[in-house]
Amino acid sequence: MNSATAFGPANHHGEKAWLKILANYRQPRAGRSSFELAITVIPFAMLWACSWAAVHYGFWFGLVLIVPAAGFLLRLFMIQHDCGHGSFFARRRLDDWIGRLIGILTLTPYDYWRRAHAEHHASAGNLNERGVGDISTLTVSEYNALSRWGRLGYRLYRHPLVMFGIGPAWLFLFKQRLPFGMMRSGALPWVSTMMTNVAVTILAALLIWAVGLVPFLLVHLSIVLLAGAAGVWLFYVQHQFEETHWSKPPQWQFAHAAIHGASHYDLPPILRWITGNIGIHHVHHLSSRVPYYRLPEVLRDHPELGEIGRISIMDSFRCVKLVLWDEETGRLVSFAEAAR
Repeated sequence: MNSATAFGPANHHGEKAWLKILANYRQPRAGRSSFELAITVIPFAMLWACSWAAVHYGFWFGLVLIVPAAGFLLRLFMIQHDCGHGSFFARRRLDDWIGRLIGILTLTPYDYWRRAHAEHHASAGNLNERGVGDISTLTVSEYNALSRWGRLGYRLYRHPLVMFGIGPAWLFLFKQRLPFGMMRSGALPWVSTMMTNVAVTILAALLIWAVGLVPFLLVHLSIVLLAGAAGVWLFYVQHQFEETHWSKPPQWQFAHAAIHGASHYDLPPILRWITGNIGIHHVHHLSSRVPYYRLPEVLRDHPELGEIGRISIMDSFRCVKLVLWDEETGRLVSFAEAAR
């Protein structure tokens, strides 16, 4: 893992200057956005149909197509993500409706998710503002203050089988069906969730009628769960890495927390493409209005940003054991390290 010392904790003025620099990349290109949508939706539909055909005609080896189909569904979620930030077409009504339609496929109520995600962006790295749109992270002192059952519950929550197996299924199939915690945000998250649920039910009923219940479950449920697990993994490693940043106000500052509290997940080209460059997460957090297909331009023009918070795939596997924030050392640690 690497971090550029030129952007140390005291250099808030330099970090804020990046906001002005990144403003030059915020304008999307309508033709490019339309192309990105087309080359994601069409292959997803084709792979879904081919996966169903493999089940229908008994070519079970064809079910391997579920894996790339899940990749394209994940990419659709990244487009929905950009729509939520108003950065895909930079036309609020168009972005919103594209996001809502994609939400039917990703089982993610758009307006509910957009509100929660906006809170995540506004408070990422703030120890006083945890809990909305985040993976729950305790400090060492908070964990030590828990009862035995409380510690067991947190350990189960942070276990990889729960975090990346049970967790995505619970999130996408159940939790996002009712937007609890959004009462203060008005009626829109509830209306969006209920309408998404109705649309999902109608689409599922039509597909079950057309292809049968078992093929639908084998194909679509598998695609959703694989894509969901990949999405949770990405969100995890983008904030849960050793040199991430957490602090309390007034030490907490948005620009510093954005650029140091999110990682640069340096993925191979094909994975960068399928994940919508979301690995360039520190730049995204600093300026969320930059369209995902322009994030590589930022690193091309400003390569010094590429070394801040950089983690490789091998680094990301080691991040799984980092579960508690140590306020004394200013880094994430494992349970074993906290015990010592």
